[in-house]
Amino acid sequence: MKKWIGICLAIVMVATVIAGCSNKDKEETAGGASNTPQKTEFSISMRTLAFNYVEKSPDLNKDKWVKKLEEMTNTDLDIVLVPHKEFEQKMVQMFATNDIPDVVQGSGGVNGKEMAGSVEAGVFMPLDDLLQQNGQNLLKVIPKEAWENVTYQGKIYAIPEFLSNPSRRATWIRKDLLDQTGLQVPKTVDEYLTVLRAFKKLGIENPYMGRQDFKYADAFFGAYDVFPYLTMFEEVNGQVQPKFMDSENMMKALQTYNTMYTEGLINKEFATINPTNYKNAILSGKAGMWTMNANELLQWEQQLKATTPSAKLEIIPSPVGPDGKGGSYLYGSATRTYFIKEGTKNATDIVKFFDWMLSEEAETFFTFGIKDETYKEENGKIVYTSPADSAAIDEERYRQSFLWMVQDTTYNKGVLNMTEEGRSLINVYDTILANEGRDGIQFDPRLDALVKNPDIAPNSDTAPPVLLTHMVKMVYGKEPISDWPKVVEEWLSKGGNDVIKEATEKYNNKAGVTMPRR
Repeated sequence: MKKWIGICLAIVMVATVIAGCSNKDKEETAGGASNTPQKTEFSISMRTLAFNYVEKSPDLNKDKWVKKLEEMTNTDLDIVLVPHKEFEQKMVQMFATNDIPDVVQGSGGVNGKEMAGSVEAGVFMPLDDLLQQNGQNLLKVIPKEAWENVTYQGKIYAIPEFLSNPSRRATWIRKDLLDQTGLQVPKTVDEYLTVLRAFKKLGIENPYMGRQDFKYADAFFGAYDVFPYLTMFEEVNGQVQPKFMDSENMMKALQTYNTMYTEGLINKEFATINPTNYKNAILSGKAGMWTMNANELLQWEQQLKATTPSAKLEIIPSPVGPDGKGGSYLYGSATRTYFIKEGTKNATDIVKFFDWMLSEEAETFFTFGIKDETYKEENGKIVYTSPADSAAIDEERYRQSFLWMVQDTTYNKGVLNMTEEGRSLINVYDTILANEGRDGIQFDPRLDALVKNPDIAPNSDTAPPVLLTHMVKMVYGKEPISDWPKVVEEWLSKGGNDVIKEATEKYNNKAGVTMPRR
């Protein structure tokens, strides 16, 4: 894994003229004026996102796709990788040491925990004028809601990757295994447990695939509408409070996981299963049901078939709770975001680089790759066959998702529209995912009381440390689930009361408040 490195200062003078680069940029040389534009050179930090292709790369800056991207955009990138599972810690370290690249990738809004107050501190430049001058594709395509997520005190501070459909995570099932059980697609929590028990009888090692911190393993918290996450506030009797304070339903969710643990329906070591082991277990055919982003379904199915040819993956409605609803938490309109450090000399051309990401040329490159190498053209139409082997699928996923920095990440419409399976997946978004998902009252900027108390502050999709410790112990049977009200009291005593007071005041004053979308 690459470690943080200083910002490269060497200037590369040889360049290739490509679309999007200014014809006005000329460099005076000893031999006279040159008509070749100077390359836009900048460093950029990027979270690895647990992508195998990225994390296994010996030097991503020498990767052929990065080199092709540089050629097409007349840039010279210095990509600084930030380990996925250490993202927040490494980001805070970066700001503490002032070892900041020209462009910094964040995880959403301007006030994320990983940004460590850097926007408020003036580390990054406002981009409004640069966007008006050089970012018309960005302004035209990116929705208003995404721009609002990266706006601070009336100024835009980042360029967002965006989602047109906030319901992104989905419940996946091995449909071939479900067919073997003779059972119907489950709907309620009890029906889900019945299917998981049937999977265990079939010899499936992980009927429900668990993961560390309940991340991508939280479907039953969604069923009971008690996600212990940053965005999950609700109004109860005139007071705005986190949804995990609904002790009755939180205890039902924890009891569901405890039942799964006790009966062997979830891996006994789920609390320590990292993203890599999580995916490896699934792709080796050892899991029956799990949660993952819906847009990756076809790629994962191809990889799974390498070890389990008969496997068939399907997205089904997530388990519903007492209110007849369920689903994963709804994402914000902005997913990854790109901040430009104050004082960066190449800021104008950096904005042009991101603006190009939404061009037709960029869409073709990221979606299909290189003509006559990964795709062909016949009668003016692109002919593309998605890869079948695991390594090639990882490479495709890296190009389409990781390297394509600004796009609508709901799904890759170019690839999906080419096959019946792809069109079926689009239908999943329009039917299943469009009708599920949990949301809550949100505050932007983040509540001061949470910023001051890291131990009680949740992340975007994991519980705060003070809660998570008890949650795991209760599922493992080391603490009684009936003690959850005591856990809530602990959270309140460590600063939670201040959180509720501030949240209620801002809610009543309509200050930085976003209401639930569903």
